[in-house]
Amino acid sequence: MDGSYESFDEQDNGTEQNTGMEPNTGLNREYPYQDFYGAGGGGRRPKKHHTWILVLAVLLIAAGAVGPFVSRYRVELRQTDAGYFLEVRDRTAPDLRPGMNHPAEGAQSGTSQTSQQSGPPAGATGTGATLNVVSAPSSSASAETSVQTGTQTGSALTLQEIYKKVIPSVVSITATTASGSASGTGIVMSADGYLITNDHVISGAVSIQVLTSDNKTYAAALVGSDETSDLAVLKIDASGLTPAEFGDSDQMEVGDEVVAIGDPLGAELRGTMTDGIISAINRDLSVEGRSMTLIQTNAALNNGNSGGPLINAYGQVIGINTMKMSSYYTTATVEGLGFAIPISTAKPIVDELIAKGYVSGRPAIGISGESLPRAVQVYYRLPNGIYVNSVSEKSDAYAKGITAGDIIIAVNGTAVNSMDELNTVKNQFSAGDSVTLTVYRSGQTFDVEVKLMDQAGQ
Repeated sequence: MDGSYESFDEQDNGTEQNTGMEPNTGLNREYPYQDFYGAGGGGRRPKKHHTWILVLAVLLIAAGAVGPFVSRYRVELRQTDAGYFLEVRDRTAPDLRPGMNHPAEGAQSGTSQTSQQSGPPAGATGTGATLNVVSAPSSSASAETSVQTGTQTGSALTLQEIYKKVIPSVVSITATTASGSASGTGIVMSADGYLITNDHVISGAVSIQVLTSDNKTYAAALVGSDETSDLAVLKIDASGLTPAEFGDSDQMEVGDEVVAIGDPLGAELRGTMTDGIISAINRDLSVEGRSMTLIQTNAALNNGNSGGPLINAYGQVIGINTMKMSSYYTTATVEGLGFAIPISTAKPIVDELIAKGYVSGRPAIGISGESLPRAVQVYYRLPNGIYVNSVSEKSDAYAKGITAGDIIIAVNGTAVNSMDELNTVKNQFSAGDSVTLTVYRSGQTFDVEVKLMDQAGQ
């Protein structure tokens, strides 16, 4: 419905002529009752058929067969100077006779009307809970992440209070790469300029720009990043920033209310807040060959939200938004399937990134590679596998003779056709463990046992 109403009244737009007829009605001015009794008559007044009209009226009212008719219509026998008239009126229609009120004229006629007000009916006034703001912790000289616990016994905040509390701690990130640029969101971790975001937001960046909530732009330095956990720490030369308050994600339960703040689709929509609930906790997913345990939420997340905060009802950051299901699993539109890295998982990684610039113990073979296109395989008669682009000179793989141009077709006997599949097998081990690579080179296949190195050593 668009709020408009259709009129059922017909209107004659013809020009009035001096024909002795009332304009637009067809009624004769001189003999106004002509239409009730038939045309003609030469101007004579109609006869008064008193008796048969009276009998007809009595029969109509008394007959049981016309009960429905009588229930809807009012039948009146009226006497005028011209005689008796049988008047039939629809009871459901408004009475427009002079002196009669109807809904459309209540205000003009002085009739009081009950006004209808928007909003909930009486008694539906909400929970009545007092919404208290939990003060954010003061930043320390060190950049260690501070996680607040035991504060969820207080009253929850309104959505407006959550936004006002957290928005100063949200930044926009633009990473310039050799092939273009990427945008994402970041979280202020300390007043002196340490920021948290996703590794995939800044991966391969040659320069990083940060836009704070007060519209100041800073060049950011990469402190450290970890592809496995998809976390990165940046540093800008600033002071007096508002750090976020980090809550204990282990206290969250399915059904708890959360909001996300970030830059969906880029900085043009920066500072967008969406709300939802915790849909699942401890959700184990395999993402690009690495296993991640994440918080699932139906709060809307889109490209650009990556690295931004997932916030509980107390204005505490309990997760770092990292992806939505459709970004990795399907080209079809998927709604309400967003994921965030729990703060309990992120804290030790962030602290180690600040202390060392990397996370120790991540296994690596020491190669970079890519899947072979099917057309290349067919043309050169090559097997499925991973084409090695380069090998780290610090790796055991380099020492064992693996070179660029080799094709790795299996790891520990498991066939691999992509880097994701290789990483899935590799990540089951730790730095220092040994794995067996099956390699194709110049028409021959052979096995090579290599020791996994620390990823940071590359």
